[in-house]
Amino acid sequence: MPNPSLPAPARPLRWGALLVIGLWLGHAILAVALLPGWLMVPIAAGWLWLAHTFRWGASSPPSRRGWPWSLLPIALWGLYIYLANSFGEVDLGAIFFHLQAGMQGHGGISRSLAAIGYTLAMIALLASFTWLVRHDGRWQRIEHLLALVLLASNPLLYGITQRGAAIVTDDGAWLDRHYVDPVVLEAPPAPPNLLLLYLESLERTYSDEERFGDAYADLEAIGDEALVFEGVKQIDNTGWTMAGMIASQCGTPLMPAGLLHDSQLEPLDKVVPGVDCLGDVLSAHGYRLSYLGGASTDFAGKGVFYRDHGFDRVLGREELQPQLENPEYVNDWGLYDDALYDFTVEEIRRLDATGQPWGVVALSLAGHAPYGYPAQRCRERQGEFDGEDILYSVECSAWLTRNLLERLEAEGLLNNTLVVIVSDHLTMRVSAWEQLIQSERENTFMLLGPYVPDERRQRAAAMMDVFPTVLEAMGFTIDWHRAGLGVSLLSSEPTLVEEYGQEALNARMREETALQQRLWEGLAPPQRRKEPAVPQEQVVETPKDAADEPAPQMQ
Repeated sequence: MPNPSLPAPARPLRWGALLVIGLWLGHAILAVALLPGWLMVPIAAGWLWLAHTFRWGASSPPSRRGWPWSLLPIALWGLYIYLANSFGEVDLGAIFFHLQAGMQGHGGISRSLAAIGYTLAMIALLASFTWLVRHDGRWQRIEHLLALVLLASNPLLYGITQRGAAIVTDDGAWLDRHYVDPVVLEAPPAPPNLLLLYLESLERTYSDEERFGDAYADLEAIGDEALVFEGVKQIDNTGWTMAGMIASQCGTPLMPAGLLHDSQLEPLDKVVPGVDCLGDVLSAHGYRLSYLGGASTDFAGKGVFYRDHGFDRVLGREELQPQLENPEYVNDWGLYDDALYDFTVEEIRRLDATGQPWGVVALSLAGHAPYGYPAQRCRERQGEFDGEDILYSVECSAWLTRNLLERLEAEGLLNNTLVVIVSDHLTMRVSAWEQLIQSERENTFMLLGPYVPDERRQRAAAMMDVFPTVLEAMGFTIDWHRAGLGVSLLSSEPTLVEEYGQEALNARMREETALQQRLWEGLAPPQRRKEPAVPQEQVVETPKDAADEPAPQMQ
């Protein structure tokens, strides 16, 4: 029997509010549990059945009116679900870094529209829940408890509290003690050139033909003549583009500046100024270095990083788009890869003509989540793109990479050149997501050059091991076969992943701040410390930290 307190005109409003809540509940469960999209309908239907059975919103008028306590916890869960649905995994480090490094030049129009859509849907959810609480005393009585449950269970807040705990950790220097400055003991007599190709999100997991067909085939063909490393995992703080580049060029995860940044409301004017990276080492040995990327170099501090770490030329969307034959041939992020690789060939020609050793770093876009940005030359070769199939974009990126190397080889521009092909990070949520997460995932990493054997090696490694491996593959002798936290995979030295495990390293990063302070050394003004009244003995490390930590061995 209808509740007389609920007028007939308000009944459609009741079911509209309950429907919005049910759809959001289904969407949230699907996003967190990675369930098929069609399950949203039965989940929402089950919610509506419960609402009908228990007459939610149509009985037990509330004793008072007011704003529900659960609104903020619900909104925070909505933010988490948006991030999980967009990127697959929510990386707080990426969020903090991009907020501080700057979002200028962000070209992701589709993602911006998705954010607007999520915001409007969240407003509808908050309004619907407020209506339910104000029209059903039972929900009003339990929503305080619901607010606590939502706060306690939100993974976003769990990560924030972990980082907050790290600030007050007494001993947070285990990672920092494992850091080794990149020291070159001897340089090669005939320094080789370096071509470092970052393939956006093109993880090696795609090489499984049973799941992904021949999407990765062109990279496999390159690998037949290269040294291919299998088992390169993704540890925390290396899972987005800038983090992947810094891990592989500086040998360290990108732990965001956080409160070390002196001016919280302005973009960073330096990126990891406290460590030397690949560009610093090569520049000190006479290399001319260039970076080329289709996206804006203002986004996420890419331009700042490369200019501050030894690169002479840093070219992105702003510099390259005006030089296009058709300046309108760009995507949401920037240049398509066929155009970018044309500029890459031109830059290598220019550098090769100088007679000095050179290094070129190029970052592709074709594999960018969620759908990729396949170039026109791929469309002419592969046929029509449906706008969603990431495997189409993976195949495009792999083919363009192979085509680039063939062009350079035909012109003799790869003589005495080490080619490094590496994915910047594992892909985020894409159309093949369910297939990707069926097994352990790993990054692409291969070396191609005159002094590199063509074989496959299985090593439990991380992106930070790329830095010392590249230096040794170029013929540099480095101290202890180490640089940063990385260990050369050309040596027999165990990597940190082999020695301690991936999860142990992730746990350390959540608990420590000393390495973070090293990365951003000098970014914040020094603070005066009061001297203790009574001299105290300095404690270098706790017994717990010293346990199971082998002393470094000289090689």
